[in-house]
Amino acid sequence: MNSLPVTIDKDYILSLRHELHMYPELAFDLPKTTALIRRELGSLGIPYTEQYGKSSIVGFLNPDCKGHSVALRADTDALPLTEKTDLPYASRYPEKMHACGHDAHTAMLLGAAKALKSVENMLPCRVVLIFQACEEGDQSGAKLMVEDGVTELFDEIVGMHIENWLEVGSVGICPGVSMAASHPIYIEFFGKSAHATLPHSGVNALAMAVETYNGIHALQATRTNPFSRYVCSVGMLRAGVTDNVIPDYAEMMISLRTYDKETEQFFVDNIRRIAENAATVRGGTIAFRDEEKALPLTNDQDVSARVLKAAAKVVGDAQIVTMPQKLSSEDFSFYLSRRPGAFLRLGTRNAAKGCTTLPHNNDFLLDEDALELGSRIFVQFILDFKEEAK
Repeated sequence: MNSLPVTIDKDYILSLRHELHMYPELAFDLPKTTALIRRELGSLGIPYTEQYGKSSIVGFLNPDCKGHSVALRADTDALPLTEKTDLPYASRYPEKMHACGHDAHTAMLLGAAKALKSVENMLPCRVVLIFQACEEGDQSGAKLMVEDGVTELFDEIVGMHIENWLEVGSVGICPGVSMAASHPIYIEFFGKSAHATLPHSGVNALAMAVETYNGIHALQATRTNPFSRYVCSVGMLRAGVTDNVIPDYAEMMISLRTYDKETEQFFVDNIRRIAENAATVRGGTIAFRDEEKALPLTNDQDVSARVLKAAAKVVGDAQIVTMPQKLSSEDFSFYLSRRPGAFLRLGTRNAAKGCTTLPHNNDFLLDEDALELGSRIFVQFILDFKEEAK
C-alpha cells in the first residue's frame, strides 16, 4: 500500500462527524449543517458557491485549472428517527438522527478537502466538492442541483457511502447497474363524512383506500411479469379519527423501486387507474402525485476501475470486493445521468464494537476507523488522476 504525500487529519474528521451527529437536520432545513460546511471551507481558504440546488454547497480546489474537473460528493441530511445509541455525541434533537452515515460522508469529504488543499498547487485537475442536501427527503437534492447545471462544473464524479454489510477496511463497488430507481407515489382520497349508522349518506374515503390497497396486491399477483425486479410496497395508509364517523379523507404512500422505465410506468399508470376506479365507484375523487426521486444508478466502467485502483493502494487488493445489486436507491444517480462516475461502498462493520446494525435504524453505529480510509481514498484518486489519465 502506498503512503500519501499528504497527511489525513483523523482527529479533524472525527471531530466534525461528532458535531454533525449531535445536531442532525432534515431534508433542506439544514442551517447548522450548512453553517459548519461554510465555516470549514472558509477556514481552509476554499472558495465555494451556493447557487446550485437548495441548501447545498459546492467548493473548488485548484479552481483556475483549465483541464479536467473531478467532483467528489457527500450528502448532508439526516433521518426522522429518535436515536437510541447512548453515544456521548448522540443526537441532541428528538426525532432526528444521522442513521445513514451522511455525517460521516460530510466529515470524510471535508477531511479530504483539507488534505488536498495542502498540495493544491500540485493537483493534476480541478476538484469540485459537492455537499448535497436532501438525499433522504421527499424531493431529490441531487436532481435540483443537476437542473441548476452543477454537472457543467465537472467531467466525472465519485461518491462514497458507508456500508455495514462490509467489514471495516474493505471497499466495494457493484459494476454497471448498481441500484434501483425510486419513484414514490402519494394518493389522497376525498369523500363525504357521515354517521357510522348512516353509511349510505356519506362517501367512505377509507373504503376507497382499502380497495386500492387490495387492487395493488392483485396487480402484482396477476398482471406483473414474475421475472421483473421491483418493489411496490404500501408503507402508509391513514384515515379517520374516531369509530362513529365515516371518514371523508384517506391518504396512502407507496414505495416503488424498479430497474427499468417500462416496469416503473406500468405500476404508476395502473395504480393511478386502480385508485381512480375505487373512488369513482363510491362517488369520491382522488389526488395522485408521483415523484422521480432517483434513477437507476449505473457505475461507469473506467471511473470504477480507477477509483478501485486508488482504493487498493489505501486498503490493499485483498480488501476490494464486488458488491451485489440493490433495490435500494440513491439520488447520486442524477449526476451519473449526465456525467460518468462511480459510487463506492466503504466498509464500516465491526461486530466487536457493536457496529452491525444496518442504516435507517435508531441504534445504527459505524466503526469510525473507516473514516480516515474514506478520506484517503478520495485523496488518492485525485492524486492518481494524472498518471491514470495518460
